[in-house]
Amino acid sequence: MAAGSAPVDAAADGGAGAAPAAAPVDRFPGVGEGYVVAVDGVVRWAGHADTAHQPASLAKVLTALVLLESGWQPDALVSISARAAGVDGSRLGLRTGERAPARQLLEAALVPSANDACMALAEHAGGGDLQAFVARMNARAAALGMQHSHFMHPCGLDDPAQYTTPNDLLRLAEAAMRVPEFARIVALRAGEVHTDRGRRLAFRSSNALLDRYEGADGLKTGQTRLAGKCVIAHVRRQGREVYVVLLGAPNRWWMTAMLIDEALRGTEH
Repeated sequence: MAAGSAPVDAAADGGAGAAPAAAPVDRFPGVGEGYVVAVDGVVRWAGHADTAHQPASLAKVLTALVLLESGWQPDALVSISARAAGVDGSRLGLRTGERAPARQLLEAALVPSANDACMALAEHAGGGDLQAFVARMNARAAALGMQHSHFMHPCGLDDPAQYTTPNDLLRLAEAAMRVPEFARIVALRAGEVHTDRGRRLAFRSSNALLDRYEGADGLKTGQTRLAGKCVIAHVRRQGREVYVVLLGAPNRWWMTAMLIDEALRGTEH
């Protein structure tokens, strides 16, 4: 797919002569602009699951996966550039010129969704070339089979040429959760970044499910003007594993909890 081109809804393109696979039931059409619910590796319900949508900070899952799979040095000190310190959106409060350990910055990027920490890590890994890092993100997405995704920013800031889908984000989340360090980080409730200037920057998770839903152990939140409120949730409970990807949701926490409840009940429709 050419960079920046809009993907076609996969449900409308089953391939000439091919018997179309049975599509998951869209049992909850009002929960958001797109969603998918998977239980033990099988998609149970979905709506607009291959329709393009801005990723918001869910893009940080891909950023983290690229970092962790590419010579990750958790104790390396990462310098904070003026661009990173001044990035739009959610920030930890990092200052130009200070340094902090990569592990703590990745925790800040994923747990409270700090864009300044995310940018600093992407610049560091890309040798200062942000577009080189984004190219690595898109290459990894392609390798995962994310056929309806294209990324333009490591932190997921709105861009007309950037998009993903619930199905692609499910693929990404499943791959990321197989990396132990990623799974450890997204389960954190809180943490701190210690800079080389002696500052201690405390943070708490933006994932409201971690303290309110039994078995929740991740995964990532996101919100921008174009994307709306988004979440990827992961729950292990009653011997089951549930993923929920919910994009453009008017009430993401109640809707996500409801979807998980329904999935754990094992209701068949």
